[in-house]
Amino acid sequence: MLFRSIAAAAVLARRLRDTVPENRVGIVLPPGAGAVIANLAVVCAGKVPVNFNFTAGRISAESSIAVSGVVTLLTADAMRTRLTDFPWPDRTLDIRSEIQASGGRRAMLPWLAAAWLLPNQWVAGLMGLPHAGDRQEAALLFTSGSAGIPKGVVLTHRNLLANFAQISSMSILPDSATILGCLPIFHSIGFTVTLWYPLMRGCRLVTTPSPLDTRAMIDSIRDEAVTVVIGAPTFLRPLFKKARPADLRSVDLVVSGAEKLPEDLRRGFLEKFHIEILQGYGLTETSPVSNVNQPNPPVVTLTADEQIGKKAGTVGRLLPGMSARSIHPETGEELPSGETGILWLRGANVFSHYLGDAPGTAEALRGGWFVTGDLGRIDEDGFITVEGRLARFSKVGGEMVPHGTIEQKIAELFGVDPGEVQAVVVVGIPDEAKGERLVILTTLELSPEAVKDRLAAAGFPNLWIPRTVLRVDAIPVLGTGKLDIAGCRRLASEAAA
Repeated sequence: MLFRSIAAAAVLARRLRDTVPENRVGIVLPPGAGAVIANLAVVCAGKVPVNFNFTAGRISAESSIAVSGVVTLLTADAMRTRLTDFPWPDRTLDIRSEIQASGGRRAMLPWLAAAWLLPNQWVAGLMGLPHAGDRQEAALLFTSGSAGIPKGVVLTHRNLLANFAQISSMSILPDSATILGCLPIFHSIGFTVTLWYPLMRGCRLVTTPSPLDTRAMIDSIRDEAVTVVIGAPTFLRPLFKKARPADLRSVDLVVSGAEKLPEDLRRGFLEKFHIEILQGYGLTETSPVSNVNQPNPPVVTLTADEQIGKKAGTVGRLLPGMSARSIHPETGEELPSGETGILWLRGANVFSHYLGDAPGTAEALRGGWFVTGDLGRIDEDGFITVEGRLARFSKVGGEMVPHGTIEQKIAELFGVDPGEVQAVVVVGIPDEAKGERLVILTTLELSPEAVKDRLAAAGFPNLWIPRTVLRVDAIPVLGTGKLDIAGCRRLASEAAA
C-alpha cells in the first residue's frame, strides 16, 4: 500500500506542479489512502498542503480559505456531494480524476518500480524534491476555533521534523507499531501523528474515515491487530462502552488528548481492558505534541531504582528539547513549582507565526516563548497538570472563577451520568457591574433556584453560583471533539440580549 501511495502521489505531484501556480493547495478528505496521497503529492510538488476543517461550519471554512489564499482544492466527488454547505472554490478537483488525467495506472508503474527497487534518496531525486526545507513553510493548519475564528498556524519543516524526533525519542511509537488513524487530517494530531509520523518512521497505519464511527474503529483494531490508539475522550468513551476486551487485545497503548481525561474513563478502561489511558497535551502551535505520559521504564537490574513515567491527572513531562514556565496571568511573574499560571512553552517544534495576523503572533510569541493560553502548574518531578483554557475561566468581581469546577459539581449534585455526552456547560458573558456574568447552558431541566440552593449547600462562594440557566437542545461541540466555546458564548449572549 505504501509503494502504491508513493506512485500515485508522484504522478499527482507532477500534475500539480504543471497546473497549479499557487504555493498552497487545499485538501478536504477524511483519513485514508486519498488523504495520504493528496498530502504527499502536494509536498512532493513543492507546495504547502492546507487541510480544511469541513465540520466547523460555513463561516469558519470561508474565513480559513480566505486567510490561506487557496485557489485550488483537492477532494473526492463523494465528499463534494455530501458536504453541500462547504464553500467549495471554483477550482475544486477530484483526486481520482486528476490521477487518471495524468496517465493513471500506466503512469504509476515506473514510480511503483522505483519505490520498490531504489533507495529513498534516489526516488526523492527523481521527483525533484529539494534537499532542505528548514524554516520554510511546510504546512498550514488552523486552530480549532473553539474560542473564535480559527487562526492559520504556519508550521515549518523544522517544526514538524523536530516533533517527529521528539515523539520518536519517547520510544512509545516505534517502527513496529500499528497505529489507528481515525482523527481528521485537519486536526493537528491527525496531520502530524497519524499521517506524517507513520510515513517518516515506517509505522503501519490503519485508517477509519471518522472517529465517530465506533464500530468501524473496533473492527479495524481487532482485524488489523492495532497496537496504538490515539484520540480524545469524546471518541474513546464510545469505544470503552461498545468494545469487548477481546476486541482490544492487541492494543499496547492508548493516548488521550485535546481535552481533559475524565477519571472515570481512565479507571474504567483500566478495569475493563487492563489498559491505562495515558494523557498527553499539545496545541496546533506546537506541531502539536509537547507533553505525554509514558509507561514506567522497566527495572532491568537489581540495583536500579524504580522510575516513573506517568502520573494520573497530569499530561506528563515535556518532550525532549522543550522548556516550560508557569506565568502569573496579571503580573507576568514566573511562578515556582506547584503554583498555577499560564503555561509558556519553548522548543524547536513551536510554530513560526500566524498567517496574516501580526498582532496575534506578537501576543502569542514573546521572547521565543509561546503563550499557550492554558492554565497549569509544574510539579517538582516535571509533570504538568493543565487546569484548563484561560477562556474557561471568568473574572467575576475581581476573582477568577473556573467553569469546569462548577460544571463537575452540578453534574455531581444533579446525578448526571459522567459517561454521557456533556449536558452542562458554564460560560461567561460581559456584565457591567461585575465584569462577567456566569450562564449555564444545559440539555437538562434545571431551574436557577435549584442550582443556587444546591451549590450554596455544597459550600460554593456566592460569586461562583450562576444565576442564569438556559435550556438548549444540544451543547455545541466541534468536529475535533472539543467544546465549541465560541458557539456556547453566542447562545448565552443571544439569550441574555
